Amino acid sequence: MAKSNIKIHFLGTGTSQGIPIIGSDDPVCLSTNTKDKRLRSSLLLEKDNKVITIDCGPDFRQQMLRYNAKQLDGIVFSHEHNDHVLGLDDIRPLVFKSGEDLNVYGLKRVLDELHNRFPYMFSEHKYPGVPTVIENHVEEDKFLVAGFHIQPIKIMHGPLPILGYLIDDKIAYLTDVKTIPEESLAKLKGVEILIISALRIENEHFSHILLDEAIRYADLIGAKQTYFTHISHHLGFHDEIEKYLPIDKHLAYDMLEIIV
Repeated sequence: MAKSNIKIHFLGTGTSQGIPIIGSDDPVCLSTNTKDKRLRSSLLLEKDNKVITIDCGPDFRQQMLRYNAKQLDGIVFSHEHNDHVLGLDDIRPLVFKSGEDLNVYGLKRVLDELHNRFPYMFSEHKYPGVPTVIENHVEEDKFLVAGFHIQPIKIMHGPLPILGYLIDDKIAYLTDVKTIPEESLAKLKGVEILIISALRIENEHFSHILLDEAIRYADLIGAKQTYFTHISHHLGFHDEIEKYLPIDKHLAYDMLEIIV
């Protein structure tokens, strides 16, 4: 039986501040090109009438509204930083609509941190109307979410161990990358679609790779097509950078859709 197609929807492709940055007069922040306007990074995947997301940052409500989301069948978390988890409360209307608790997945450390950010969601005596979730601890083994087969991929975000994910053996999502261990690279060899963070062009960052490093990782992995995400305004104008990228590599942008 042929595998079902997956629709990839980029809910957001920006860094923790998004683009434009509040109060900034940087030319990229002032750009009128919609591809230069980036909400916090998150990915939505749709297959066989099921919908999951990787991460849900502080722009999650706005992102799901503009996607016209009608359902959500699971959230997979890469790590616990605010720009990747702070929208969790905004699952409420979709939980109420489904009448079922929402499955969320992540490292035990990450799920434990959700208890600190959203204590009211996990208290014994919940206030009426609180969104409810089912916690699923992710380790090294492949797991199933709403029909998606997901393989955790260990990566490093500076000194912090976090997870990227390989979905249905053909889509890899690696955000907030600083280094990728050799054993993780081996699991990604020849992936069809690689989505990897690329913060900016110059000025090394302690916890994020730059564009040239992201290109090198894509070449090591041998991805058929690569899309860069988690982009800051320091990278430059979308259209200008896109012109100089290799033919198999692209800057992602908010609301970009790909079918694989």
